[in-house]
Amino acid sequence: MDINVYVYIILALIVSIIALILTVKQLGRSDANYDEETKPQVKRLTMIYLIAIFGSIIALVIYMSVT
Repeated sequence: MDINVYVYIILALIVSIIALILTVKQLGRSDANYDEETKPQVKRLTMIYLIAIFGSIIALVIYMSVT
C-alpha cells in the first residue's frame, strides 16, 4: 500500500478524534433544561459516530483487500 494512503487514514482519525472531543466537551453544560432537551440528540449523535466509525473501518478493510 502506498504511504499516501496512511497519511489520509491518520488525518481522518485525527479529525474524528477532535470532533469527538469537541462534542463531549459541549456536553459539559449545566443547564437543567438543556440537559433534558439534548439527551435524545446525544443518543442520535452517538449512533452517527458509531455508524461512521464502523463504516469507515469496513470500507478500509474492503479497500485494503481489493488493492
